[in-house]
Amino acid sequence: MSKDEKTNINKDESHLDQTLRPSTWDDYIGQKVIKDNLKILLGAAEERGHIPEHILFYGPPGLGKTTLAHLIAKESGRQMKITSGPAIEKVGDLASILTNLAPGDIIFIDEIHRLNKMIEEVLYPAMESGVLDIIIGKGPSARTIQLDLPPFTLIAATTRMALISSPLRSRFSGGTFRMEFYSEEEIKQILLRSAKILNIEVDEEAMEEIAKRSRFTPRTANYFLKRCRDFAQVHKNKFDKETVKKALALLEVDEIGLNSADRKILEIIIEKFNGGPVGLKTLAAATSEEEATIEEVIEPYMIQLGLLERTARGRTATRKAYEHLGFEFVGEK
Repeated sequence: MSKDEKTNINKDESHLDQTLRPSTWDDYIGQKVIKDNLKILLGAAEERGHIPEHILFYGPPGLGKTTLAHLIAKESGRQMKITSGPAIEKVGDLASILTNLAPGDIIFIDEIHRLNKMIEEVLYPAMESGVLDIIIGKGPSARTIQLDLPPFTLIAATTRMALISSPLRSRFSGGTFRMEFYSEEEIKQILLRSAKILNIEVDEEAMEEIAKRSRFTPRTANYFLKRCRDFAQVHKNKFDKETVKKALALLEVDEIGLNSADRKILEIIIEKFNGGPVGLKTLAAATSEEEATIEEVIEPYMIQLGLLERTARGRTATRKAYEHLGFEFVGEK
């Protein structure tokens, strides 16, 4: 391998997300309904000579919201400016971003639910009418100036749809799209594509083993792929199913994708609280985890697998959870 080739690979490795990001609709695996809708939206706008309308993506992290925004910009041949809700601290920050856009540009705001409410109010007329209302001065001498903005498309992403105000949601006239979890087969195809890009020689059984532990999420799948590659490299092993099992065992990820924190939650519910129900505050105190971490990070996947139930009285471990952890199920509560 030449020095230049090594340099290029090292550069790609340091920007792995960009390296693995699809550059065409065909490369983007999964989310078929959303892709079909976006193709129509973008195609119709191009035929009319208009810019695409504003678009909102929402769903759990790691499902490809940012990737879709990049793909829209690439497929439509437009420049994209990227920012996030917490990064826009003042009205002046938003004004600076919007006034520096060229006609037809795309602005992508990640985690838009964390946008300051005062800034949100300024964003409404910018999205609807293409104008920016700025108040200069304070008190009786304050005056409002109105700046005309170049036509632009706002693409926003959020993991907390409920925290976005109704007036802001209604202004995404291009559509609001919910990102769905991926099937194991889709995750496997994503892994095979990633492995090819990273020049990793793997077999399909190894990819299937990673896919079934990846929590139906491409970001998690690619993370596991990298860690298994590292394990195989350090131990001089072939990248096969057995290597994957050993590498993921070292990460304490079991055969259905539960990690040590997930299993600890279930074990405490079963052993200390007889399977539940147990309240969130009590569970947080017993596990030394924050309530938000349990509710937003740990629980959703286990509920999806049918290992945990949320009831009005608290959290309850299911028969499937008992069986997975090797406990004897004593009967319905």
